[in-house]
Amino acid sequence: MTNESPASAARILLIEDDERLAELVSDALTRAGYAVSHCANGVEGEARMRAEAFDVVLLDGHLPGKDGFDVLRDVRRDFKGRIVMLTARDDDIDQVLGLEGGADDYITKPVAPRVLMARLKALLRREPAGGSEAAASDELRFGDLVIKPSAREARLGEALIELTTAEYDLLFFLAERAGSVVTREDIMQGLRGIEFDGLDRAIDARVSRLRRKIGDDAQAASRIKTVRGQGYLFAKD
Repeated sequence: MTNESPASAARILLIEDDERLAELVSDALTRAGYAVSHCANGVEGEARMRAEAFDVVLLDGHLPGKDGFDVLRDVRRDFKGRIVMLTARDDDIDQVLGLEGGADDYITKPVAPRVLMARLKALLRREPAGGSEAAASDELRFGDLVIKPSAREARLGEALIELTTAEYDLLFFLAERAGSVVTREDIMQGLRGIEFDGLDRAIDARVSRLRRKIGDDAQAASRIKTVRGQGYLFAKD
């Protein structure tokens, strides 16, 4: 009996209209053991995301047929896998649009294979519902906010909070460390498997989005507090 690696078990859809880049990325992913599908049109890409089961979608922000950011907006509520936006290098607007739209991560183009592999491994590392997180605790409760690791869900009172994979992972990561300051370096290494370069805005954008979803006042946050010059503190009470 052979042990199947996470890479060989994962299905990836690449939605990219640059044929040369798509070929390079597809070849690199295939060599790493991923099952890769490719399409070059936003309309076709969205249709496949709705009809097929993919673990990760690599989605270009600007596509023919339908813009990648529009695809993200329209499928995010229904698509349960991870979505990684492929954005123009150093284009902060594209990166923020992707994160605000619910993307789990972004990668700048041209894509360096080692960066791509590190990001995918970090995304796929965390267990799905019923995995190791479930054994750690049946639930984490903070007033009317309840996090249930066994179901990978969070509720505010009786209302289920709609979270992307990355948003849930960040919420759980902070909540597990409630009462302690967590640096951006800790978060980047723990959730994305990469070093924090001091400039990446992904964590701040995701915290902002998460605050809105859990009813935390961005101007005077009481649940996820910003500790100036250090990071974030998830309040125990």
